[in-house]
Amino acid sequence: MDPELSAVRLSVQEAVHVLSSSEDGGHILSTLGSLKRYLGETENPALPQEQEEFARIHFSTCLRCLVGRLSPRWLGLLPGGQLEELCASFFLKGPADQAFLVLMECIEDAAGPSFRLMKTARLLARFLSAGRMAAVLEGQCQRQAEPAFPLLQETLLARVVGLPDRLGNRLQRENLAEFLPQNYFPLLGEEVLRALQVVVDSLRGGSDCAMSFLSQVLGKACVLGRQKETLRALVPRLTALTQGNGLWQRVCWRLVECVPDRAMEAVLTGLLEAALGPQVLSRLLGNLVTKSKKARFVMTRKLLFLRFDCTTPMLQSLLGYLAEDSQRRPLLVQALKELLETWGSSSAVRHTPLAQQRHISKAVLICLAHLQAAELQDCRAELLASLMAGVQTHLDSSLPPVRRLGMVVAEVASARLHPEGPPLRFQYEEDELTSEMRGLATPRPVADRPSEAGLSVAPISGDTPDNGTVGSDGPQARPGGSDSELDSDDELVPCDMSGDTELKSSKAPAYVRDCVEALTASEDWERWEAALRALEGLIFRSPAATREVSVELAKVLLHLEEKTGVAGFEGLRQRALVAVTVTDPARVAAYLTAQFYALNYSLRQRMDILDVLTLAAEELSRPGRLRRAQQSSPAPGPRPGSAAAPAWRAVVEERLRSKTRRLSKGCAGQGPAAVPNEFSAVAGCFFFPLIQRFDKPLVTFDLLGDDQLVLGRLAHTLGALMYLAVNTSVAVPMGKALLEFVWALRFHGDTCVRRGLLSAVSAVLLSVPAERLLEDLPDELLEARSWLADVAEKDPDEDCRLLAVKALLLLEKLRDKLLPPSST
Repeated sequence: MDPELSAVRLSVQEAVHVLSSSEDGGHILSTLGSLKRYLGETENPALPQEQEEFARIHFSTCLRCLVGRLSPRWLGLLPGGQLEELCASFFLKGPADQAFLVLMECIEDAAGPSFRLMKTARLLARFLSAGRMAAVLEGQCQRQAEPAFPLLQETLLARVVGLPDRLGNRLQRENLAEFLPQNYFPLLGEEVLRALQVVVDSLRGGSDCAMSFLSQVLGKACVLGRQKETLRALVPRLTALTQGNGLWQRVCWRLVECVPDRAMEAVLTGLLEAALGPQVLSRLLGNLVTKSKKARFVMTRKLLFLRFDCTTPMLQSLLGYLAEDSQRRPLLVQALKELLETWGSSSAVRHTPLAQQRHISKAVLICLAHLQAAELQDCRAELLASLMAGVQTHLDSSLPPVRRLGMVVAEVASARLHPEGPPLRFQYEEDELTSEMRGLATPRPVADRPSEAGLSVAPISGDTPDNGTVGSDGPQARPGGSDSELDSDDELVPCDMSGDTELKSSKAPAYVRDCVEALTASEDWERWEAALRALEGLIFRSPAATREVSVELAKVLLHLEEKTGVAGFEGLRQRALVAVTVTDPARVAAYLTAQFYALNYSLRQRMDILDVLTLAAEELSRPGRLRRAQQSSPAPGPRPGSAAAPAWRAVVEERLRSKTRRLSKGCAGQGPAAVPNEFSAVAGCFFFPLIQRFDKPLVTFDLLGDDQLVLGRLAHTLGALMYLAVNTSVAVPMGKALLEFVWALRFHGDTCVRRGLLSAVSAVLLSVPAERLLEDLPDELLEARSWLADVAEKDPDEDCRLLAVKALLLLEKLRDKLLPPSST
């Protein structure tokens, strides 16, 4: 045995015995001073071999002894907190990894709240604030040859990254601010940066370092969901340090390359969010995507196709990173091919959420903005085939946002892929999303052309003359002189014609039959327009005359086409159809429902029929409808005296109330009189003809085939009719028929159809009495419950999941309402 090493062991054993048993403050002070020789903290330090043995074998034993003695009585053996400061110096000066593990071990092994626990927690907080965590990380970058190194590294990794959770569970309400995740992980990011600085300095000095532990710390922190806190302190500094510094860039590349595969996705996602643009990302990652299969899968598959929570700047950074280097650009071309193929897949359009479709559409446009014409030329035929298939798929969708996505992507992509052909243009509503997507497809301006923005603005300022004249075809102001004073026409003030109305030579018809004749046989287009505008008011004022020609009038309106550019034509036609249906509901509803399944009708006309039936049913089910109609008596157009009658009547009634003396007030007012639901008598006429023939395809109309847009509207209409038939005698058979309709189509692939079916189920639960539901439809309810639960969990559309949850809540309320109260 080496006598020097045995002397260290004997000295440490004697010191531990004194610290564990002595109550003499001076003896303890001298013993701790002798131990500090082995840390090199005194004027007469121990030999290097002795210091190495002490640090490697005996240091943890001394620290455990010191922590075990922490108590108010023991610390009070010396005045002024000398003993506490002397103990803390061992934790702050010795090997950082051992001190950290001893502190964590003491905190985790504490039985409960105690003085020792809080002292140890505060000592750990001092350890962190003194920058000792960086020493822990630096030590793991230097020590690689020890046999127990892997086990020590695994233990340290679990405690370094899991410190906030472990301390929070142990300290609970007495937790310190330094250990909160929002404070600890930014500090951890700064300590990782300090360790990286040591690695860079060592490499400059010719020493080798390993960065696997730093990569594991970064990966585990990101896996725990702390990307923002950790990278917020790390990425801005790395962005500055890697600017023009090749050594720092290689260190960053190695840092991310050594991240374990299980944490690669979390780290890359955090870097995409924290990095300011593709240039910064390229400096931090290098060609990682070409070296690591996991990184390539995450960046070219996972983030583009399987996840859709990336923001637009993250997508721009990701695809811009692929475009920054010639070795990575082939991956960008391949990504565009796969993106367009997925975008054009009919299955993907039907079964993926709208947010994911927007994500893929944005990625397609960003790829097109980064690729040059020569790169697109080699695969143009393949891309155009996918684009054309996708356009047709999107335009066939029943959801307006999906159709709009198809139109925007088709316009931009066709212009990039086939610039020599005629431009493709669609008509759609402009919104923030469409403007953003068109902006994504615009190639970024080149840095060496800063004057382009100024050139585009200059003509705008030059077009505005100084003298305030507007209109290019008006008289131009002359430069000056006597000739300019002769143009007296320039001083004429234009008349205000904003209040003028166009004079009509044709008088509006006064009878319903005259309107029918004007709409069918008249060649006088002014009379035709006047008849259309007057028709709704005439129908309500002459219900008896309307019933004589109701079916004929409904036929005329259903086939009516706009010929003169009448403003609001569709609204006038629809209101007139609703009015005639409300006036003669049984016969007109029978005609409209029969025409819904007839031949030679367009999809637009069939959807108009559904809209009219829904609006008419809503009007018929409204309480007090006839009384309001008689009071209002709507006229075909505004007349001078129409607004005066209500005014003078209100004045007279107000004078009567003010001059009438009442001996007893009584009730403040009478409640609304009970009136029958007019829709209850004709609900079956509206409902059953629509639902009977949905599964029988026609030559030009197939609800179960290509006409799924109309099927979705039909499901919504049936649900609305069911809801409006609440408390009617026909509600039960309607509910049973509607549930059978839902059950037959419950697995339909179109999102709009599924939304309509789920709304229909809720309408049944709201309209049919609870007792009748459980008495007449128990099996249907059980089947619907299991289906709704499956939809709420697995349906790709967010609105479908929300509707299913609402229907399940209605079922729960129904069960709670009918279950007998439990006996206590």
